[in-house]
Amino acid sequence: MMLMTLQWLGSLTGIAGALWLSLNLRSSRWGWAMFLVSSISWTIVGIVMSNAPLAIMQAVFTAINILGFERWFMKRNP
Repeated sequence: MMLMTLQWLGSLTGIAGALWLSLNLRSSRWGWAMFLVSSISWTIVGIVMSNAPLAIMQAVFTAINILGFERWFMKRNP
C-alpha cells in the first residue's frame, strides 16, 4: 500500500513539476519542489524494490533537483 502511494506521489508530482516549469509563470519555480518530491519518492521505491538502476537514476535526479531548487529559491529574487 505504501509503495503504491509513493509511486503515485512520484508520478503526480513529476507531472505537476514539468507542467509548472513549462508554463514559465512567476510561480514556476515551485516546479523544482515538485520534482524534488517526485525524485525522492521514486528513489525510495527503487530502494524498496531492489531496483538499483531506478534508485541510482532518481538519486542523481534528487541531487539535480536540489541544485535547481537552491538556484531558484536561494539565489534568485522572488
